[in-house]
Amino acid sequence: MKELKEFVNKNDISNKLKNDFKEELKDEKFKKIVSKLNVGEEKLYNYRNELKEASIEYDNCSNCPNILACKNKIKGYAYLPNIKENDLTFCYKECKYNRKIRKENAYLDNIYIFDEPKDIKEAKIKNIYKDDQNRFEAIKYILNYIKDYKKGNINKGLYLYGNFGCGKTYLISAMFNELASANIKSAIVFWPEFLRNIKSSIGTNEFSEKFEKIKKVPLLLIDDIGAEVVTSFTRDEILGPLMQYRMSEHLPTFFTSNLDIESLEKHFSVTKDKVDEIKARRIIERIKQLTVRVEMISENLRK
Repeated sequence: MKELKEFVNKNDISNKLKNDFKEELKDEKFKKIVSKLNVGEEKLYNYRNELKEASIEYDNCSNCPNILACKNKIKGYAYLPNIKENDLTFCYKECKYNRKIRKENAYLDNIYIFDEPKDIKEAKIKNIYKDDQNRFEAIKYILNYIKDYKKGNINKGLYLYGNFGCGKTYLISAMFNELASANIKSAIVFWPEFLRNIKSSIGTNEFSEKFEKIKKVPLLLIDDIGAEVVTSFTRDEILGPLMQYRMSEHLPTFFTSNLDIESLEKHFSVTKDKVDEIKARRIIERIKQLTVRVEMISENLRK
């Protein structure tokens, strides 16, 4: 009697699943996705709810003009069925628009950026402001640098100095982004904040990781050098060894600053403890060996 009852209940459930499934087939979206699946009907009955969700997301994708118009639960992905070894499973599959965006932005993985604004991450050669003759020499240098570097010719970096807001950082960042598209790794660090951060991590793995990363990266931009508070430690134990290593390994190093090279030397000669012109001179000589110096006095683009 008990077995008979269980059989009847099981049969009732099975019939209900079939009837519910038939009702869903009246929906063209549901019917469309089911028709693509070559799997036993019983499996389809059991996954009715998942198939319904998949049919909605599949239909959304079929009529989607771009990633911004995505209506699915996870933007850029669709919850879709998949048949593997005659079994029905469901997973999120990436759409063509999201794949395109990811491919276009893959170059960003080649750039380490420390405490720089969003527009630096998105800097592009095509967007460089070119309507000012005072920018010509710097622009010419970076365009030639890109061409030479891609050919394997490793030239000196650039010490680019000039007034506040004239686009020095953007210019070099655009060059790095262009080279990143050719799978060349680089780092852009806002020097004053980098020093504050690295000093707080002395004695930890974080200190070693950050220092080693910028020490050995193929291309490095030290942004806004001369704006930091000088201490004998940051000058002699961080900047000095960093530049010495990059000089000996022939690793191109770029700098931006509001100070010309003579003013930068004075800046490095004074710490809160004492005046040390010899150590300041040593830093400047390394910068001179690493770079070509170009002045860029131009309109303040941040206004």
